[in-house]
Amino acid sequence: MRNYAAVGRPVGQAVEINKVLRNTYMLLSATLLFSAATAGLSMAMGWGNPGMIITLVGYFGLLFLVTKFRESTLGLVFTFALTGFMGLTLGPIISFYLKAFPNGGQLVMTALGGTGAIFLGLSAYALTSRKDFSFLGGMLFAGVMVAFLAGIGAAIFSIPALSLAVSAMFVILMSGMILYQTSEIIHGGETNYIMATVTLYITIYNLFLSLLQLLGIFGGDE
Repeated sequence: MRNYAAVGRPVGQAVEINKVLRNTYMLLSATLLFSAATAGLSMAMGWGNPGMIITLVGYFGLLFLVTKFRESTLGLVFTFALTGFMGLTLGPIISFYLKAFPNGGQLVMTALGGTGAIFLGLSAYALTSRKDFSFLGGMLFAGVMVAFLAGIGAAIFSIPALSLAVSAMFVILMSGMILYQTSEIIHGGETNYIMATVTLYITIYNLFLSLLQLLGIFGGDE
């Protein structure tokens, strides 16, 4: 009986982990499509950038609601509300690059392709290697906080060099976050697919924006 129980626990845990992983990627795909749709809507309607304050209030407010209701259906509703809102804020940024640079379309598509390649490559590595990247958690949290505050400072005081450094930092940090979050799922550290989805979505969002800004600086034809 002890042998059956010992076998049963890992099998049951593996089934649960696969379920979380499957649900995370399904929800992530849906939220990315929804976010792309709202970004397209904001571009088509010609809506401007809502500004830093509205963006931060909307983001943190909706993130709080997602976290609070992560165990219920409302968590899914607020997840789509959050990703849809972030899509609305993304539309004006993409429109700016399309208008400001003759090769704006190429910059956007390159940033999009780079984001997809990084996400798929690092996710595949974490899934196939089965390495535990939980040790990155503390460093990533501290790094994101520093980069976030530095980004606000760069925006307020208009410091291009600091803004460039922040974008480079976010590319590295978000790459690490992909490894960390995927590792958390496959090793049972993250059991809520809604929270896993939101983390990966924000990671992809920030990675895309950071790559786009770097490409605009180094590859933009003005």
